Amino acid sequence: MSDAMYTAPSSVPVGVDPSRASIARVYDAALGGKDNYEIDRQVLAQVARVAPEVNDLAWSNRNFLTRACRFLADQGGIRQFLDCGSGLPTAENTHQIVQRVDPETEVVYIDNDPVVISHGRALLEENDHTHFAGADIFSPGDVLTNDVVRTYLDFTKPIALLQIGTLHHYTADNGADLMAEYIDALPSGSFVAIAHFFNPETPELGELARRMEELFIHSPMGSGRFRTATEIKAFLPGLDLIPAHPGTTGDLELCDLWWPDGPRLRPLNDVEKCIVGVVGRKP
Repeated sequence: MSDAMYTAPSSVPVGVDPSRASIARVYDAALGGKDNYEIDRQVLAQVARVAPEVNDLAWSNRNFLTRACRFLADQGGIRQFLDCGSGLPTAENTHQIVQRVDPETEVVYIDNDPVVISHGRALLEENDHTHFAGADIFSPGDVLTNDVVRTYLDFTKPIALLQIGTLHHYTADNGADLMAEYIDALPSGSFVAIAHFFNPETPELGELARRMEELFIHSPMGSGRFRTATEIKAFLPGLDLIPAHPGTTGDLELCDLWWPDGPRLRPLNDVEKCIVGVVGRKP
């Protein structure tokens, strides 16, 4: 399938335009950052009418990123990371997590928003093993042939491909072909990690997911699909899914329950039950 078929409204870079909500800035606002505008905060306020804990989607997503990257660098032995749709730099970015395991781990961030690229390059200008590339993550051909990607990542050795909080902003279709193109390009032993808005398809949570999706898509951001387990697993063709708990088989799991750092004393709220994470390995 050609990259032209992957075009999605949410993949158009917003840059510094304060009249348009930016995916990166909305996430920044949800995490309590300062690099956002009123238009971005309006997106969260709109969804909060039906889901007051909407910011927890961003925190669940971010905390899953931290644990998944730590696993991939430590247990997975991965020394190359391709982080798609990196967003605005915040605390505990991918390179900081994985380079604690090995300071020479190569990390390439991909984003097409000029503000994100500018912030990222300023933050990382003194890090010789971390790089930013400007490309549309929903155009795999452009990413996989990007000069920065090809210069710093060796596609004869395992790579971790991260799609953390990105694919639910792809609304053109279900995206299975898009991910298949990425996975086909990865060498054996590579991993793919995904965090995605989730429709549990239960009466109560399914309705909440549908209402949040409706508000996100019709907000100034214009995207935010809550896919089912079947739809999300279609993003991982041919991969062996990593078990999310001791003694279990590989499957999707709520982001907050995927190998948590310790016992859970506070019950998950309904919003936290509407985002899942998964890690798969290419045989």
